[in-house]
Amino acid sequence: MKNTITAFLLAVAAGTAFAAPAQQLACHYTYGGETKSLFQPRLASVPDAYRVAPTAIGSYFLFRPVFEPGMVKLYTYADHPDGPVLVHQASYPLAEAMEAHGRPGFTGMQRVYEPIRDSELRYWCEIQPAEEQP
Repeated sequence: MKNTITAFLLAVAAGTAFAAPAQQLACHYTYGGETKSLFQPRLASVPDAYRVAPTAIGSYFLFRPVFEPGMVKLYTYADHPDGPVLVHQASYPLAEAMEAHGRPGFTGMQRVYEPIRDSELRYWCEIQPAEEQP
């Protein structure tokens, strides 16, 4: 019995007992008739968010999903010759994001329009176990 308790306490101290499964932010987008997904693991700290680079979607959009420890932030930029222009920004507390399951996720279906070329980006995001990438 004493060895079992000692092993349990050592496991807890090492952080191996009752560990929550790793999660990721999965954003599914449609642009130009093509649907793809972006995956972002949960960041260890808020300052790590500054290292998350945007992903080019088509010729006109940049999408930057950020999965902070307590918040999900989504940024969409129009890729203009003079530099990126923020056209859509959304923030969701992690507790709310964790409550939504299945399509259309915690964001609902979002539609973002590029102001000059009239392009449309549609996306929705969900929190899922990290091992669920297709």
